[in-house]
Amino acid sequence: MTTTDITSVLVANRGEIARRVFHTCRELGIGTVAVFSDPDADAPHVREADVAVRLPGSTSAETYLQPTALIAAARSAGADAIHPGYGFLSENAGFAQQVIDAGLVWIGPTPKAIDAMGSKVNAKQIMGAAGVPLLGDLDPETVTEADLPVLIKASAGGGGRGMRIVRDLAELPDQLEGARREAQSAFGDATVFCEPYVERGHHIEVQVLADTAGTVWAVGERECSIQRRHQKVVEEAPAPLVERIGGELRTSLYSAARAAAEAIGYQGAGTVEFLADDAGRFWFLEMNTRLQVEHPVTEATTGLDLVQWQLRVAAGESLVGEPPHATGHAIEVRLYAEDPAADWQPQSGTVTRFEIESDSRFGPLSRAGIRVDSGVRDGSEISTFYDPMLAKVISWAPTRRQAAARLATALQRARLHGLTTNRDMLINTLRNPLFLAGDTDTGFIDTVGLGVLSAPLADADETRRATIAATLATAAAHRSTAGVQRDLPAGWRNLFSAPARRRFLLGDDEVEVAYRFTRTGVTLPDDPGVEVVAATPDQVVIDVDGLRRHYDVAIVGDRIDVDGVSGSVTLTEVPRFVDPNAVERPGSLLAPMPGAVIRVAVEQGDHVTAGQPLLWMEAMKMEHTIAAPADGVVTVLSAQPGQQLAVGDVLAVITGHDEEENA
Repeated sequence: MTTTDITSVLVANRGEIARRVFHTCRELGIGTVAVFSDPDADAPHVREADVAVRLPGSTSAETYLQPTALIAAARSAGADAIHPGYGFLSENAGFAQQVIDAGLVWIGPTPKAIDAMGSKVNAKQIMGAAGVPLLGDLDPETVTEADLPVLIKASAGGGGRGMRIVRDLAELPDQLEGARREAQSAFGDATVFCEPYVERGHHIEVQVLADTAGTVWAVGERECSIQRRHQKVVEEAPAPLVERIGGELRTSLYSAARAAAEAIGYQGAGTVEFLADDAGRFWFLEMNTRLQVEHPVTEATTGLDLVQWQLRVAAGESLVGEPPHATGHAIEVRLYAEDPAADWQPQSGTVTRFEIESDSRFGPLSRAGIRVDSGVRDGSEISTFYDPMLAKVISWAPTRRQAAARLATALQRARLHGLTTNRDMLINTLRNPLFLAGDTDTGFIDTVGLGVLSAPLADADETRRATIAATLATAAAHRSTAGVQRDLPAGWRNLFSAPARRRFLLGDDEVEVAYRFTRTGVTLPDDPGVEVVAATPDQVVIDVDGLRRHYDVAIVGDRIDVDGVSGSVTLTEVPRFVDPNAVERPGSLLAPMPGAVIRVAVEQGDHVTAGQPLLWMEAMKMEHTIAAPADGVVTVLSAQPGQQLAVGDVLAVITGHDEEENA
């Protein structure tokens, strides 16, 4: 079989996936080329590449979704191959053909295979002919009450974009409209379809590898049932459902996955996704003709480097022998800049510190441990233009419980400053009894309760201790910058005086710590059981009832991050004097995230009720509904369709009926 030498690869993607491909290229001695948009100019993937090419613009549509610009970048940098990563143009048959027509090696399946699976509607027809079990399709225009609940899905892509569950027929038109808008924004194709919604199903997928000679390997299954907004949060291999039911289900899944790949003449790495019920019956969902976000758990359990095999198959090499057997258990979590407790609001801004101890970065684990694949570092900016995922954190261990324990501990010890993340929610999930029992269907979050899962890891006592640490550290920091008498502690007096006090915001609650410096040390009048051992601007040691505790403190502006062994606490220091101009008008509804206004459903003067949708925003390719916080009247309406918003911009002012009458 003829093989092709690949000497330099351009990755038509960004962030952690670009870094992941670069890692394998370096292992193989292959050169690397990065592309970057203006917001990504200082991103780690740009710095790591041998050569980087700017794509002028900020949005995906202007940059990473421009085939002509990507091919021109490859040519100018001397690359002889293009790897699409995942997302963006990775499943775009037209782009694949343009790459091939340009004389470059396309690291992925053939355009024909991509096109066959590119439309979920078309894919189902092909799979039906190949004997793969299917859920029936429903025409969105003819759905009846008897068909409910139904799931609206975007035909051209995944990742939860353009996906809606509909349980009330009256909601179907609006949900279809919203799904089409989101699908158009994310994939450039507004086509959607409906299928029966399986309550409390299991999302099972099979990793396949195929060469150009027609050999197809099924190299392990994964379970990805824990999802928010139809986007995966936790993935693991092997699948708990398959482990419980037994090898017969695994054999059936592997056979169906191989049949799917063979039906379209697949080449390279791909994933066949199924929806299964608790009894082990399963149906085809879709085939991802690319590498997947969760591929590391398969690498951890099989020892394979899937990116390396993508490159080897693209170069013309064949699969030889038998697929490797999976050993042990691997779990991956997606660490996002988002606030689960606030309806998963995405966050943007600066990551001031990013530190997760690991045994591997981007490469397969050689022993039990932690792997981290990330596209950020200290100082990285999380913009509103792209997905807010910070990292994938993966554990491997001989048993599932050991893997969960390792992963939860690694996350708990991480230092993540600058933005709100879903870290505590992930830890709570990994330690939840239902998760540890393997009871992880698609209703997991609803069953346990988002309030339970998103609860802060630090309890009330630990939060108080962290607040004391923040007080002592900020006092030390302020003293270190004093112009005179710098050697004296802040608040020190020759004669007894009232204790000094520092106030902080913990979420919406204000907390206060009183302290006084004496000749013998620091006393805490309101916390007599706490003894201060040492305090600097970045570390505090206290003794509480004979137990010594260490806290790392990071102060950036008025934000203080306190990390202790029992969890992390973020506080905002309350200024002694408040600028009157900074006080918002009562009833102001503020933008919770940066983004663009899509449409507005009310007018000034309208009477609204609590929970009523007022407007819709788009941020990070997802739609977000902004609802009225209480009953009242829209006395001010600032938001307009198409308007770009920053966090804290005033959208509207809702005045209570009593206030309006008094006015």
